[in-house]
Amino acid sequence: MSTPTPPAFAALLDLYEARRAPIDTVPGEGLPPVDCDLAGLTHEIVADPDTDPAHRPPFRSGFHRKSHAMRKELKGFSELCTLHGLLIAHLRKRSFPEHAPMLFARLWAEQADHLLAHLDPRWLVSAVTTFGDHGVTETQRGIGLALSTLFNMMKLYETERLYSGLRPDQPHPSGRRQNASLPLDMDPFALVGGGLDVNTLARLWQESEGDAAIAPLAHNLLTRLHEDPRALFHRLTLMRAEKEAQRADKSPPRAAAAVPQRTQPDSEETLRWGLVTTTNAPLAQIARFAAHHLDMGADALHIFLDAPAPDATDFLRHPKINLTTTDAAYWEHHSKDRPAPHQLRQAFNATRCLHADTALHWLGHIDVDEFLISDQPLAHSLFTAPQDAAFARIPPAEALATDGPPPRHFKLTHHAAGVKKAELQDVYPTFGMHLYGGFLSHTSGKVLARTGLTDTRLGIHALKRHGEDLKNRCRLPGVWLAHLHTPTWQHFRDHLGFRLTKGSYRARSERPELGQSELLTFLMQEEGEDGLRAFFDEVCADTPALRGRLAARGMLLTRDLDLDAKVLRHFGRLP
Repeated sequence: MSTPTPPAFAALLDLYEARRAPIDTVPGEGLPPVDCDLAGLTHEIVADPDTDPAHRPPFRSGFHRKSHAMRKELKGFSELCTLHGLLIAHLRKRSFPEHAPMLFARLWAEQADHLLAHLDPRWLVSAVTTFGDHGVTETQRGIGLALSTLFNMMKLYETERLYSGLRPDQPHPSGRRQNASLPLDMDPFALVGGGLDVNTLARLWQESEGDAAIAPLAHNLLTRLHEDPRALFHRLTLMRAEKEAQRADKSPPRAAAAVPQRTQPDSEETLRWGLVTTTNAPLAQIARFAAHHLDMGADALHIFLDAPAPDATDFLRHPKINLTTTDAAYWEHHSKDRPAPHQLRQAFNATRCLHADTALHWLGHIDVDEFLISDQPLAHSLFTAPQDAAFARIPPAEALATDGPPPRHFKLTHHAAGVKKAELQDVYPTFGMHLYGGFLSHTSGKVLARTGLTDTRLGIHALKRHGEDLKNRCRLPGVWLAHLHTPTWQHFRDHLGFRLTKGSYRARSERPELGQSELLTFLMQEEGEDGLRAFFDEVCADTPALRGRLAARGMLLTRDLDLDAKVLRHFGRLP
């Protein structure tokens, strides 16, 4: 016995049915046969229908009207994309050509790569909804219905959430949680320890693998959803990381110990790595940093702008780049005063990313004047790293300065090259014994850390647990950190004041050497510009004599970074 339809639902059903009237046709119109040449349609480009007598108004039928609208929207796309749109339009109706479901399934079974490369997410969601209604297998219908329901609910709650005053990429502050019951008396999701978010996506992924037609579409949409910083799943990850950090702060200090690795990927092809940096550098420098590491295969670049930079926001639009402006609202959202030392701001942002981006297996923390270089794909080096290593330390290679083309020669420390410390005086006759390794910048290198390790903090040069440096590190053969610390004499002079007081040249108590701070201050006071220039020419300048002394001891590294070409390749123009 059927239940009487309430009046409110009767009205909804009437509206629903009115929108499902079939698309009428006249003779000569309609969908192509189920065995049509789909590959050929990928090479035919849709022209403006208003210039084609076969498609321009006046409209002869509903099919003519729908085809014209579809061609207007997809002008410049392939005829296959238009056919895909027309199939979806037909299959939304109460009746449709008998072969439409089979032809739709065939499109995705044979031409998924083309459709995924050309259709935007809105069309992909429509496609998966169509599978839910008209899939030709049980798996197609089940996965299609599940994903369609998921995306419809997302649209509802994400729209309502816009009225909260928070942007889609902003998680709710943890201190504002209300102790209220959920609809249907459901238990709330456990932010720390709960697996509903992961289980939901993982099950849909696994179930869709059972059907070759819907699997590429489902996997593409699930990947986009998991990686989109505006989605609930990403916000939950950030909120979970914040909650775990709060719990860690309340835990008593413990001795550092080896930590278990995150689940190892199946292969180097599935290994995902990324970088985080905090910067106020000019756009051109940030663009070179981003383009170089995208070229290396980075799966995510988290760039925190230490000051608003609208030009960077507009230029650096890329699916693998996550830009965050750390303005007053950012620090207020994290219930934290903006740390005065930039090193603390860097460490805070890096640690947040380490625990938030669970799609990555490794995350590196470097500056925008530093560029990873590797003799083989970095994913291979990370995949073959010792499984008990919590992080990899990447030794630096400091650029030799030029006043002409970009630097291409880099020097290594004596330690990295296996050279006795006493030989530094032969390489740098006047100043070699006053600088560790003959370097102006840091010699400890930077860190690529495994993600998924609890209670860890990613600093400038170390991975810490409960305030102590972790010891279980490894070295990646053939991987260096090319550091453009002093690319020119003018750059050296322009940054000298800041570096002496707040940056990398500030006085240190842990080194027995005279150190950059004392040495450079002495030269400025006693010999002025001439003294500084003499120091720069011996230690930093790219001269044949210095290159020769370095090369003789295996301390010279030469690489053409070709940064501007990479910027053009990835962004289409220079800043």
